[in-house]
Amino acid sequence: MSFRSIARDIRDSIGSLSRRFHQGKSRGAVHELHNQPSVMQSSCWASLPPELLREVIKRLEESGSTWPSRKDVVVCAAVCRSWREMCKEIVQSPEFCGKLTFPVSLKQPGPRDGTIKCFIRRNKSNSTYHLFLCLSQALFSENGKFLLSAKRIRRTTCTEYVISMNADNISRSRSSYVGKLRSNFLGTKFIIYDIRPPYNYSNNSPPQRTSRRYYSKKVSPKVPTGSYNIAQVTYKLNVLGTRGPRRMHCLMHSIPASSLEPGCTVPGQPELPSCFEDSFRSISFSKTIDNSTEFDSARFAEIKNLRDHEEEGKDRPLILKNKSPRWHEQLQCWCLNFRGRVTIASVKNFQLVADAQPTAGAPIPSQASPTDHDEIILQFGKIGKDMFTMDYQYPLSAFQAFAMCLSSFDSKLACE
Repeated sequence: MSFRSIARDIRDSIGSLSRRFHQGKSRGAVHELHNQPSVMQSSCWASLPPELLREVIKRLEESGSTWPSRKDVVVCAAVCRSWREMCKEIVQSPEFCGKLTFPVSLKQPGPRDGTIKCFIRRNKSNSTYHLFLCLSQALFSENGKFLLSAKRIRRTTCTEYVISMNADNISRSRSSYVGKLRSNFLGTKFIIYDIRPPYNYSNNSPPQRTSRRYYSKKVSPKVPTGSYNIAQVTYKLNVLGTRGPRRMHCLMHSIPASSLEPGCTVPGQPELPSCFEDSFRSISFSKTIDNSTEFDSARFAEIKNLRDHEEEGKDRPLILKNKSPRWHEQLQCWCLNFRGRVTIASVKNFQLVADAQPTAGAPIPSQASPTDHDEIILQFGKIGKDMFTMDYQYPLSAFQAFAMCLSSFDSKLACE
């Protein structure tokens, strides 16, 4: 029997258990809910010898290098607790294997050696954006694995992008909600909110402001309600209207600068939970947003924040900036080398690299330092009317990269 046949049998057995559960629930048999884990654990698949189970999952992991074959690995992790623990031991995170497998992979850093190539499809009619994993080398290929979706909501003083793992029903009241992006009035400053706290979050922090939309008696316990500030994206004002691309600056509160050093990693990474429904759950409410729009003052505040972290003995947050393009005399335009991944010139196109960060007591730099990192961490560009490519790598996750790219879609009259 082949490993794919085993995976199909497992999938069928899970489907039959799910149908029995829903039928019992419709007849009022509440005890089925409590007996379901014991039914899964007592199945023939749960009693498989550990040595054989390890070999089965290991070979299945090696054979399913791309989607849609990797869904067989996800099916194995959903069989029972012993299978899930074995999958957690064998299946590596995207940082080391370069593969997106479980939903939690969307919150884990990308690969160190290479990039994960994705594309974004925009729908202007309903203000939605869908992120797909590229399954072929063709830029205009419709073949892709759905990852995340976002919906733009315009408000009086800001614009919000609600990010979800559901392609159709994008809402903060669903369990598929994973975070949001919020802008200030001018669209020059964006804050990325995650439903799970960053690695340096402290319970002794000041209490966060609760949202008026949600009440404890009206919200299901399965709906994530946390909202933590994990990153800030700032665009420099261009009040004089000078020619040139946008200047972009990102402060990553959830990623320390030390994570780029050899042998270091991003702390506080989410792991595969015991239940897939709890992938991105949290227990807090949103903070208010600062509507400051001055790029220089924001830069000064960020440098001060870095020095405060040094004084307190904490890791400094990572800073990303857009790579400076060069002026092409023949084409009469600003150019960046996207290595064939971008085909249409647009003000939305950008490449992000790590910014050289000052040490305590050093003056605030006015220009880019020659010691800045040149390795591109995130690049985003236009390839069609409503098609854009998004390539990211370590230390960013798919969720963080997607939120940064969404900030480029928003109109910025004060920056262009």
